[in-house]
Amino acid sequence: MPPSSSPTRTGAISRVDGYFSDGGFQKDLSDWVAYPTESQKPGSGPELMRYLEEAIRPRLQTAGFTCEIFENPVQGGGPLLVGERIEDPALTTILTYGHGDVVRGQVDQWRAGLAPFELTEEGDRLYGRGSADNKGQHLINIAALEAVLAERGHLGFNVRIVIEMSEETGSAGLAEFFRAQKDRLAADVLIASDGPRLQPDTPTLFMGSRGGVNFDLVLNLRDGAHHSGNWGGLLADPAMILAHALATICDRRGQIQIPEWRPDSLTDTVRAALDGLPIESENGPQVDVNWGEESLTPAERAFGWNSFAVLAMQSGVPEAPVNAISGHAKATCQLRYVVGTDPEDIIPALRRHLDRHRFQEIEIVPDPGGPFKATRLDPNHPWVKFVAGSLTRTAGKAPHILPNLAGSLPNDCFADILGLPTVWIPHSYRGCSQHAPNEHVLKPVCRDALGLMAGLFWDLADKPET
Repeated sequence: MPPSSSPTRTGAISRVDGYFSDGGFQKDLSDWVAYPTESQKPGSGPELMRYLEEAIRPRLQTAGFTCEIFENPVQGGGPLLVGERIEDPALTTILTYGHGDVVRGQVDQWRAGLAPFELTEEGDRLYGRGSADNKGQHLINIAALEAVLAERGHLGFNVRIVIEMSEETGSAGLAEFFRAQKDRLAADVLIASDGPRLQPDTPTLFMGSRGGVNFDLVLNLRDGAHHSGNWGGLLADPAMILAHALATICDRRGQIQIPEWRPDSLTDTVRAALDGLPIESENGPQVDVNWGEESLTPAERAFGWNSFAVLAMQSGVPEAPVNAISGHAKATCQLRYVVGTDPEDIIPALRRHLDRHRFQEIEIVPDPGGPFKATRLDPNHPWVKFVAGSLTRTAGKAPHILPNLAGSLPNDCFADILGLPTVWIPHSYRGCSQHAPNEHVLKPVCRDALGLMAGLFWDLADKPET
C-alpha cells in the first residue's frame, strides 16, 4: 500500500491496527515461534542463525534497512544481527533491540493441546515459546516502524537495531561485541521492549533492570552413598548441612542477612516513584504479604531491593530415592540486585558470610555466564518524559513508570558501554508464564502495544531538541 497523500499519526496507528485485525500479526508470530531457537540447548547454533537469516533479515531489508549478521565474539555464543536505516545523519537516531533466542521448550510439560513451537490461540491468549519473550515484542516494534513508513513514506528519524541470539544464556558476547562496534551502534537513545507490564491494561515504562548473579552452593563430603540403616547417625548428611547454610542467608520470611547484600539506594526519590504502583493482578499469583523485607511495600521489594532465591536443590536421586545417605548436595541460587550493591563483592561477601557461620566446606561455584549488572535511569530524564507523553497521548492515560525492572536484562551494555539513556516499553504481562511451560501473550496487550509504538515512532520525527 502506497504512503497516504495526507499522512497522519492516526493513519499510522490505523494501519498497524489493521495488521492485527486482519491476522497479519498472529500469522507472523506463528512463523517466528516455529523456529526452535533454544540457545540453552547444545547444538542450537544452526537454528539461531536460521532465525536471523530467514525471519529477521528479509523483513528488515524490505523496510529499507541494511543488515549484517556477525558471529559471536565469545565461543559458544549465538550470532548477532545489526540493521540500520539512516535517513539523514542530522536526525535523531534510536537504537532498538530484541532477542530471538528462547529458553528450553520443556516440551513434555506443556498443557494438553499446547506445544512450545506451535502458536495456539485460545480466547485472548496466544501460546508458544517466545511469544512473550521476546519474539512477540520485537515483532510489535518492527511492525510499528513499518506502519509509520507505510503511512508517511519515511520515518523522519534514523534507526539501528540489534537482534541477539544469546540472551537466555546471559547475553554471552554482547558486551564484547558492543565494545568492538561502539561507533557503529551510536545513537541518541535506546527504545526497546522486553519484560512485562505491571498491569495488562496500562502501558509501562522502565529505565533499567535489577542485576542478576547465579551460583551453585556445593557440598561434597564423600564418594557415593551409604546405607541409612547402617550409617544413619554416623555420617554427616550434606543436604541437612546445606539447608542450614541456606537458612543463614535469609531468615524465615526471606529477609537477607548478609549486610553487603542489603542495598543503600532505596532513596526517597525512588520510593516516591514506586509509591502506589500496583503489583498484583487477576492473571498472576497472589503476593505473600509475610515474605520479603518487612519494612518495605511490595513495589519497593520488587523494584527497589534485593532478593535471594533457591532455584533448585538436589541430594541423592530425587526421581528414585533409596535408603541411603548421600555424599553430595547442591543448591542453585540467585541474587537479584539493584543499583547500590557492589557486584564485585557479591560472591566474596557470601564466602565471608559462610565462613563466619562455619560452613567453610561449602564451595561456591559462580555461573560461567557471568552476571547481569544493575542499571537505573532517573524517571525525570527528558527521554522518559517524551516517551511517557507519547504513550499517554495514544492510550488516553499515563503509563506506569519504574526506575528499573524487577528482572534482569543486559541493559548495562547499552547504558554503560554505549552510554545511552535507556527506555524500555514492555509488551507482555506478569502472568505470561515466561520461562515456564504454557508461555503466552494476551491479544489485547499486543494490539494495544502496536498502536502505542506506532504513535511513538510517529512522534519521534517531531521530537524537539533537548
